Amino acid sequence: MPTTAHREVFLAALRVSAAEPPSTAVAGAPPPDWLWDVATALHENLPADTADAWAVRLHGLLGAEPRTTGLRAVHLWHADTVLPLLTGALREEHRPALAALGDLHRAAAQGRAAGHGTWATALTPVLLGLHDAAYDRPSAYAEAHTGARDYALANGFAPAEADDYGHDYARLSCEANVRTFADAHAEAVGSGLARAYATDSPAAYADTCPGAQSRAVVRAMATRDDRGDQPGPGACLRLADGLLTALGSLPSEQAGDRTRVSVPSASSSCFPGRAGDACS
Repeated sequence: MPTTAHREVFLAALRVSAAEPPSTAVAGAPPPDWLWDVATALHENLPADTADAWAVRLHGLLGAEPRTTGLRAVHLWHADTVLPLLTGALREEHRPALAALGDLHRAAAQGRAAGHGTWATALTPVLLGLHDAAYDRPSAYAEAHTGARDYALANGFAPAEADDYGHDYARLSCEANVRTFADAHAEAVGSGLARAYATDSPAAYADTCPGAQSRAVVRAMATRDDRGDQPGPGACLRLADGLLTALGSLPSEQAGDRTRVSVPSASSSCFPGRAGDACS
């Protein structure tokens, strides 16, 4: 099958968020499960006028050799792109934990992997901050307020009293739900991520739903943007572009030597300058 045909199959599968790429989507071996999961999440969150152009660049990288076998690209992506973006999206109190986790990712990218316990300790505060920031507070608050207000009206409250009751209930329940949501996700994901990183296992990393984690990052950045603190589309584009940069920095087969796979260029309008952002 010609390269163009491979690319069209690849794009079609991304557009419908297929569970896995068709066997004819890429020449040679298919992309690893984790990469396809992340690619579908990023593609669906990119602006419509840039999503396919980004996917074409990704497809070009997947046709290049050598392919990554471990998680080096993941570590580079997190150290150089994901965590710096989260530094802008999360509250300042999370910055020491983000810096510590970044150090672990950089060391792992250079072949100095830490153990499960070290990864788990470093991941927990960052995951708590991420899922706190990614929680959709406005929607949750509005839903809680409406339900409590309607309940109060049905039980004889005056409209103004019912509205006050709704706001009181929404304030109390929303923050409690945020903490529960963050705790549950950090506990569910943290151990699996620590295991994957400690063993350098792409299969174990794929089992942690990395696409959902990418959506959480996008959502955290979008939530920050809703408050007027960060630029919007540029952050998600930085996230996606950073993945291509990480994939394009591959070690060669010869020890001590590195080869750089060329990342297809993007127009400057597709990937503007600065950012800080999150997805679900």
